[in-house]
Parts: sequence; structure tokens; C-alpha cells
Amino acid sequence: MVSPSEIHWLSTQEAARRLGITTRTLYRFVDQGDLPAYRMGRVIRLKATDVDAFIDGSRIEPGTLDHLYPDTRPASS
Repeated sequence: MVSPSEIHWLSTQEAARRLGITTRTLYRFVDQGDLPAYRMGRVIRLKATDVDAFIDGSRIEPGTLDHLYPDTRPASS
């Protein structure tokens, strides 16, 4: 277990920047339960390790994006 002094906390702006998203999208991920966050008084903080785990869990597996591009087979007459 990590001691509290070893936790690297990120602000919402830092976490959003690390993910390459807006803070609004970050709040949506938090609200949907996709990304853990912690309220500390009036501010919200995220653990850097949780953000990194979210990034790793969002990896796209090869062959799963067939639905995003049109079928290139010739149409049958």
C-alpha cells in the first residue's frame, strides 16, 4: 500500500492536460464512474496512478474499429 505522502495528486486541469481532454470531459468521466476522483475541501484531486491506469485501460485493441470505416467490398449487382 502506498503511504499518503507518496501519492502524486493532480488537479483537474493537470489531469485533463495529461489525458489531452477538456476539464468538462474529465468531469464527465468522473461523474460516470470511469475515473476515480477525490474531493478535498472545495477542490477535486485525482491520483496520477489512477489517471495512468485510465489511459492504459483505454487502449484500443487491433481489429475493433471495423464499424468506423465504410465497407470497401464492391457492391453486388
